[in-house]
Amino acid sequence: MNSSSPLYVFEDVSKSFDESAGRLAIFEHLHLRVEEGEALAIVGASGSGKSTLLHLMGALDTPTSGRVLFEGRDLGTLAPDAKARFRNEQLGFVFQFHHLLPEFSTLENVAMQAIIGGMPRGEAMRRAEAMLERVGMSHRLRHKATTLSGGERQRAAIARAVLCRPRVLLADEPTGNLDENTGAQVGALLSELNKEMGMTLVVVTHNRELADQMGRSLELRSGVLYDKTSW
Repeated sequence: MNSSSPLYVFEDVSKSFDESAGRLAIFEHLHLRVEEGEALAIVGASGSGKSTLLHLMGALDTPTSGRVLFEGRDLGTLAPDAKARFRNEQLGFVFQFHHLLPEFSTLENVAMQAIIGGMPRGEAMRRAEAMLERVGMSHRLRHKATTLSGGERQRAAIARAVLCRPRVLLADEPTGNLDENTGAQVGALLSELNKEMGMTLVVVTHNRELADQMGRSLELRSGVLYDKTSW
């Protein structure tokens, strides 16, 4: 990784929300660099702001002040259609809830986003089948999402997120609904895909074991990031 050319830079970023009781500051004057290809965990208690930080990386939200740069480009200045194009072309998302559609098969669920994005159906289905095989789901291609276990659903969600080989995979509590053993397997899969595909992986979690599987760990506490890589 080239430390002189980080993929993401947070420059003096603050984020707050106006509520009936007054202004709620999530974090203030935050600085962060994320290198291309690294696996980064951001840990913190519920409500610490780690999901908000991930949303800023995904151009799903904008800072109250400061800048979030991606390859030197200020994401906050992009028009809505440019933000959508950035997310579609550069990012993959995995959430705590898999968001699979119950009336479709596993294969159809994984291929659907690519088809909606304009990929020919045949190519999308072939890629989806290959990716499901990679994540250990080749035996569940035709099964409806409702018949899958929690771990299988999350593996399918990961396959969907990386189908188009994004530059960055953003994962928000990807093991939050899984038991310890299944969560460890999902964490290992994310780490393997980070290395195999060369994509940048950013995981936000309260799970210390998952964070330990990443190359670098930061803790977001009281609006400040602390290096916890060697904890």
